[in-house]
Amino acid sequence: MAVEGLELAKACAKAADDIQADKIRVWDLRGLSNLTDYMVVCSGTSMPHLRAVLRDVRGTVEEIHGAKPANAEGNADTKWVVLDYIDVMVHVMHEELREYYGLEDLWADAKEIDWK
Repeated sequence: MAVEGLELAKACAKAADDIQADKIRVWDLRGLSNLTDYMVVCSGTSMPHLRAVLRDVRGTVEEIHGAKPANAEGNADTKWVVLDYIDVMVHVMHEELREYYGLEDLWADAKEIDWK
């Protein structure tokens, strides 16, 4: 059986944590968004770090859970990549862009999930 929802969100957060992504947060967006149920947001500090986070989140989640993103937008060079797992959206952002766009403020009404 495929991994979905909360379990997938936690797996993505754990994979990001294992490669030392910064400020990892997971939100429950059910009832707030028509696009996804959960959102994972994390930051990288440099272009090589962003590439490593993306590589490891994709690779680890596929290896352990067999889940591949249905779509991906952006690349490390754009400093913001979204991995779309349907039930879970993973935003890997350079810390400067994360501060600029303020996703934490945008989703302030969402319940934060303790993923650890």
